[in-house]
Order: sequence, then C-alpha cells, then structure tokens
Amino acid sequence: MNRLALVALLTLTACGDEPATVQGYVEGDYMRVGLPAAGKVVTVAVQRGSRVQAGDLLFTLDDQAEQAAVAEARAKLEQARFLRDNLLTGKRVLEIRAMEAQHDQVEADLRLSNVQLRRQEELIKTGNTPQSTLDSARATVARDRARAAELAAQLAFAREGGRSAEIAAADAAAAAAQAALRQAEWHLEQRSAQAPKAALVEDVLFRPGEDVAAGQPVVSLLPPDNVLFRFYLGPLDIGKVTSGAALRIACQGCPPDLTAKVSFIAREASYAPPVIYSRENKDKMVFLVEARPVTPSDQLRPGQPVTVSLPAPEGHQQ
Repeated sequence: MNRLALVALLTLTACGDEPATVQGYVEGDYMRVGLPAAGKVVTVAVQRGSRVQAGDLLFTLDDQAEQAAVAEARAKLEQARFLRDNLLTGKRVLEIRAMEAQHDQVEADLRLSNVQLRRQEELIKTGNTPQSTLDSARATVARDRARAAELAAQLAFAREGGRSAEIAAADAAAAAAQAALRQAEWHLEQRSAQAPKAALVEDVLFRPGEDVAAGQPVVSLLPPDNVLFRFYLGPLDIGKVTSGAALRIACQGCPPDLTAKVSFIAREASYAPPVIYSRENKDKMVFLVEARPVTPSDQLRPGQPVTVSLPAPEGHQQ
C-alpha cells in the first residue's frame, strides 16, 4: 500500500475538544538476512510465505574454497601435533637401552681406570714406575669421567624427550594450528544462513545461481514480535500520550480485545503531507507514535489500517 495513501487515513475523531481515536496502520520491522562474504547462491531452503523456526536453514552460498581451507587447516594441525608428540615421546626404547649399555660400559671403564690410577700412585712412591705412567693413568681417569658425564646427559635428554624450549615451541605451533582451524571452520559456517528466530518469510530476493555481494540480503523475514502500529498526533495531542501507555486497537480481521503499549514517541515533528489538510485539521506538524502489541498475532499485516483508542484524559471516564 502507498505510504501517502496510508497517511491519508490519519484523521482524528474528536470527543468534544479531546481526541478519542486516531487512524493508524500496521508496520513491520523486517529482518533482511545476508552473509558477511560475497558468493554465488547454491540453495534456497525457504519460499515466500512459508514459516521458519529459529535455527532453520535459509540459504547457502558456494563453499568449495572454505571446505579446502578447513581440510588444509586440519592437516596442519595434525602435523603440529605429531611434531609435538614426537618431542614428548623422546627416543625409542631400543635406542635408550643402547645408550644405557654404553653408559654402563663407560662407568666400568672409569672404575678400572681409577683402580689403575691408585696402583700407579702406590708404585710411584717406591720408584717402581715412571712419572709418565702416573700422568697417563690420571688422564685416562679424567677421560673416562668426562665420557661418563656426557653419556649420562645424553641419556637424561633421551628419557626427557626433548628440550623444554623445543617443547614449548611445539605447543605454540599446535595452538596456532588449532586457532587457524577454528577460523577456517568459522568461514565455512558463514556460507550458510539460519533463521535467527521464528518468523514469516516475507520475500526471497535471490535465487540459486545468482551472485550476491557481501552483506547483501537474500531473504527477508518478519517475526511476529516485529509487527507494530504507527499513527500520528498533532502538537495539541502529542502530550497526552506517554511511553508505555496502554492503547486499544481495532480493525477488520484483527483479534478481539487487541491492546498495545506505546514504545516510541518522536521528539521532532514532521511536516504533514498536504493530502491530510482539511478545514477541520489545521495542524501543519505531526509527531510519529509507535506502539507494539501486547500479544503478537499473525493476523496483523503491514499496511493494514487500524483505529487506535487513545488513553482517556484524567478526570474523564470513557
């Protein structure tokens, strides 16, 4: 319905000097659902006039690139986890056993070299061995002691499974790969749209095979609680309606005992279109007022004319 034709309905019915009713119309705050990225529409799961529940699929865009990105991110995560687990696992059992055997052998060599050193130290006192032999025995002990310490460190490293810095780096790489996977999965999720709440499908704006820009709506929804009433009051009447005030609404086909509460009152006036000028209505400025039904109803349709009963003035019984 043309908006000017609707505004033409805004004529007040007076009761003495005070307005009792005013004509208005039903309006809808539509939810236009799109996706943050551009693409080609692949499927549209709803049709105009159908009803959807929260979470129902509305439409999908092509997602081949996003599917590939998720597969790549999963592979990189598996690789990062394998490298980390390899560091944590350390050497294989057989390798560790071989190193333990080498360490035991060096420990035995060290014990033997210590015995030979003590023997040479006793012989040097009697003059039955040269100084060079004693020096050689001492060098052998030092060599075996160093070799034993080296193998002990290698064995400890093998049992630990890796240096702490390398393990920390592997943990960070695995965490980064996990975050990249979550991001790839999020991008994949953004290729399909679900209904945010129960609603009527007011319009389907694109069909499969058509390209849409980022953020461009594909489906228009009208939830029942997004339906409201609009009417206009002149400067002399606007002060008689307050936010939250209860109103009675009547129209052909409306539910009986329909009530609404004022949800918005414009702070600035608008010029009234010339179509509503008359000898009885000399106001040149009007204020927009919105009211929402106390109980949403599917029987209310945008553009439908309604009669709004204004609150009775104080001291006046309706």
